[in-house]
Order: sequence, then C-alpha cells, then structure tokens
Amino acid sequence: MKGLFARESTAGYLLAGLATLSVLLAFVEANTRLLAPVRSVVGTVATPVYMVANVPTNVWDGGSWFVDVVSDRVGMREQITRLEKQVVELSAVSQQFLALREENNRLRELLGSSARVPGEKLIAELVAVVPDPQKHRVVIDKGAADGVAVGEAVIDTRGLFGQVVETARATSVVLLITDTTHAVPAEVVRNNIRVIAAGVGKSDVLELDPVPKSADIREGDLLNSSGLGGRFPQGYPVGTVTSVEKLRTAPYAQVEVKPAADLDRSRYVLVVSQPSAGQMQ
Repeated sequence: MKGLFARESTAGYLLAGLATLSVLLAFVEANTRLLAPVRSVVGTVATPVYMVANVPTNVWDGGSWFVDVVSDRVGMREQITRLEKQVVELSAVSQQFLALREENNRLRELLGSSARVPGEKLIAELVAVVPDPQKHRVVIDKGAADGVAVGEAVIDTRGLFGQVVETARATSVVLLITDTTHAVPAEVVRNNIRVIAAGVGKSDVLELDPVPKSADIREGDLLNSSGLGGRFPQGYPVGTVTSVEKLRTAPYAQVEVKPAADLDRSRYVLVVSQPSAGQMQ
C-alpha cells in the first residue's frame, strides 16, 4: 500500500552542496592558480553567448554610424552642389571681367589714337549696321544732341573709318570708306603723290581713281589722308597698296588698296571735326 505522502525532496541538499562547492572554488581561485585552465576554457565557451547578448547594442551603434555616414554624404553632396553653383557664378563674372578688360583696352587704343588727330573728338559706339548689302553704313550712338554734324570724319584705332552722312537727336549714320559713293583725298607716304581712294562696294578693297602709268606707286606703299577739301583730318592712315596693274590696252594703272581701319570689327570709333582757323594757330 502506497504512502499517503511523497518522500522528502533532495533539492535542498543539492543547493547546499552547490553553495559549499562554490565557496570552496572561490577560496581555491583566490589563493591558488589551479583553476586558471578551467577559467580559460569557460571563457572560450562563453564567448558566443557574450556576442549574442551584445547584438542589440551593436545593431544600435551600427545604425547610428550608418546614419552619420549617410548624413555626412548628404552634407558633402549639398556642399559640392553649392560649390558648383559658385564656380558657374564666378565663371560668368570672369567672362564679364575679360570682356570689360578687352573693351577697356580698345578704348585706351582709341584715346591714344586721338592724340594724332587735331580738332574736337567724340567717342561713339556702333549700335547697328544698315541692312542693305549695296550700302556700307553703320549707326553710332551719338547724334545732334551730342554735337555730331553731317560731314564729320570718323576714325577707329587703325585708320580712317568713314564720315557722318545723317544725324538724329541721339544717333548718326556713318558712311564707310568702302561704300561705292565714298572717296577720300590721300597721298602716298613715300613720295607724297596725291591720289583719290574710292570705295568699290567691297569691305576689304579700295581703288585709286585714274592713276597715270608713270606714277611712282608700288605694292606696300602706305596711304594717308591728305587733308585736302577740309573734310578729313590730314595724316591719318587710309590703307596699304596691295596691287598695281598696268595693262597695255588701258591708259591708266589699276591700283587696289587694303583699308587700314577694322571696318568689320571695330566697335568704338571717334567722330572728329576739323579744327577752325583759330584752333590751328
């Protein structure tokens, strides 16, 4: 017949035994080196447990590092974008500076050229080209309100450019020396032979009006304005002789001249009026 009560449990004895063993092991560990190999083995076995236990912390720290890296990359990209915009802005400023420097150089050349010409001088800027292929005319930004008058000569940094043929209050029309209706009294610098240089409708060619075959004119001769007629200032470059053709069947020599002025490139010009008798004395 089974008993009514179960036998007494041995858990208490086991706990007491383990406690006694722990105390004994602690005493041995504290006073001897006998348990060092055992501690090393236990540490090795427990390493995976430590790693698993630290996973949440590592994930949090790693996530924070990743966020920092992403944030840094975004900041760097924004900085690069800002620097690229600054480069574009600085490039535009640089280009404007270069353009202003070139314009300043042209104005300096023009003002330097003005010292060679007597009379009143006025700097003007080309603002338009007359849209007619049969006429060589341009429009400048100075007119009657600025004192510009019809007939006044116009020069650039290289030479004779043309003359004023029309004026409005704020603008004027300039007839270029290459126009078919234009002619300028000139002289050969080498020997002072007087000639007339006329336009033929080409932007890079002038022709001398009938020149006797016996005239001493050669390729490379320089022509200056003679000042005859009182329209153009004396001694200003008109052009350079590029060819001299003497045909047996023609009574005169055919002489072509390359204009000295930059007719198709100059932006700034000088409007020059001939000095009066009182100014010339």
